[in-house]
Parts: sequence; C-alpha cells; structure tokens
Amino acid sequence: MDKNQPELLEEVNKFIAEIKSDGTFDKILNNYFGDGTPTPVTSAELNPSKDQLVVATNAGFEPFEYTAGDKYLGIDMEIAALLAERLGKELVISNMDFEAVCLSVGQGKADIAMAGLTIKEDRKEYVTFSDKYYDAAQMLIVKSSDKRFDNCKTREDVEAVLSGLDSKTRIGVQNGTTGKFYVEGDEDWGFQGYNVECVGYKSGSLAVQDMLNGNIDLVVIDEAPAKCIAEAINEMN
Repeated sequence: MDKNQPELLEEVNKFIAEIKSDGTFDKILNNYFGDGTPTPVTSAELNPSKDQLVVATNAGFEPFEYTAGDKYLGIDMEIAALLAERLGKELVISNMDFEAVCLSVGQGKADIAMAGLTIKEDRKEYVTFSDKYYDAAQMLIVKSSDKRFDNCKTREDVEAVLSGLDSKTRIGVQNGTTGKFYVEGDEDWGFQGYNVECVGYKSGSLAVQDMLNGNIDLVVIDEAPAKCIAEAINEMN
C-alpha cells in the first residue's frame, strides 16, 4: 500500500487479523475452494471528490481476482469490498497489467494493490506490505502428452527434471510473478533458476494457450490459478 498512508496500513493489518480470527476469511476461501458461492463485487467510478478506496489489481488471476461481465470476483476482491465497507469508503477497482499494480500505488494512483502479490524486497522500495494472509505454492502446467513429470512424487523430483532441461526448453510464466522469479532465478529468495528460456506473458491463461499452440513447453504459475486455468481449458476440449 501507499507508503504515505501509515494509518491505512495500521487499519488494514487490524482488519486482516479480525477476518482471520472471526471466520470471515475462511468463509471467503470456501467460496472458491469449497461449496460456497462467490460474491460479485462492484467497482464505483473514480471520483476525486468522493471518499474512495482505490484498489489496483490485475483481474486475470482466478481465483484471486477475475471478472464476470462488469463485476469483479475473487478472494482479494471480496476482501477489498469488506475493507472498503469497514473504512466507510466507496470501492474503486483499477484493473491493469500485473507489472503496473505495485507501481501505481508507489506513484500515488491507487491506495492499495491486491493482485495475488508476493512480498518482495525490491517492491518494498516503493510500497509498504500489510501482514500476509495467504501462502501460495508454484505448480507446473503441461500438456497431457508430456510424460516427463509423471513419476515425480516430491518437489525434489520435479526440480530434478527441471534441472535436466536444456536451453532449448521454453517455460511460460506470467510477467512479474513468483513463477518468473523461480524459473529465471532470484537471489533474494535463493532461487537458482534453470538453464531454460523463460517466456513472459500478460496472464497465465495466455501462456497455457501458447503452450497448447506448440510455442512453449510448459508453464509455471501459482497453484490455485494453475488449477483454475487447467480446469477451464480441459472443459473446453
């Protein structure tokens, strides 16, 4: 969130603690991972004369943020709606490319960024992070004809296969995400990276589609979006 709003950081952290302790957060998760029903969220139009909470996001990261018609859905979006209500502000959702989300907050164009974001040291230079509320793992998406990972039972098994890939292998990722840092390597997190070509896309869905078109070999993305993308594509085919 905006470094110039320390009082907002304090309120957000209190809010996160409350929704995690009173069951609200678990209920939201159940809307997307259980038998609950997602709650659509409506964005107001940006109006500087009104008391608004402007939330920057990239609404192509189901189940955290995505769209259905003119409504927003997703774990982050439901949290944003409840936060705006708690603060007594009108919610404005600003949908943009993922790589611009944190920058928009750092430039004062939004109050908060909510987009399945990972806490990273370089981002702390221009935004302040709230307490975390969700831990994500990375997952591979491959074609059903790709049998290289079939015998893998542990993370180490998967990494052994990845380490054996050559520089002609093309791995798709969503730009700015943990998957990209993992494949290319990231010193802050201790990721070594792999001897492959990392190909960035605006969304995980575009990466998977390009894989199906034969232009890349596999995709690395957060676990929950990976499952949503795979399910949606398998239903279409």
